[in-house]
Amino acid sequence: MKLYHGSTVSVETPDLQKCRPETDFGLAFYTTTSFEQSVKWAKIKQRRANAENAVVSEFEIDEKILYSGEYKVRFFEKATKDWLEFVINNRRGIENTEKYDFMMGPVANDSLYATILLYEQGILTADAAIEQLKSHTLFDQLSFHTEKALMNLKYVNMIRI
Repeated sequence: MKLYHGSTVSVETPDLQKCRPETDFGLAFYTTTSFEQSVKWAKIKQRRANAENAVVSEFEIDEKILYSGEYKVRFFEKATKDWLEFVINNRRGIENTEKYDFMMGPVANDSLYATILLYEQGILTADAAIEQLKSHTLFDQLSFHTEKALMNLKYVNMIRI
């Protein structure tokens, strides 16, 4: 499986200590199968950091390991109430007590933020928020939460945007 990571630098060896904790699935190294999504993230990071470069790092992983039983993996097939609550709690810094090596599911990107915020404020019900999210293109993300998981990620290439 090809995976991509958007940044301002090439990331040949991901370091969990450099990752932000209050993100969709918590502290992890995030990738996506969508080159388009990784380009968007690289440009967002470039703009936020006022950086010179926007870069996509390309990786490969044998996806069989996700189903091997050797790793603790959590999959969110689509945006659900469970996914929504999990993302909100992680973004608020409420630590999940169950630890995973990998997590995979939809990205709660900036275009979804307004809907998520309305749900957080109690203006939308979970069902209404999920219904609104269906009108968006939901890209996927595969996050690596442990060093053991990261050992399966093979760096391939760097693409300047």
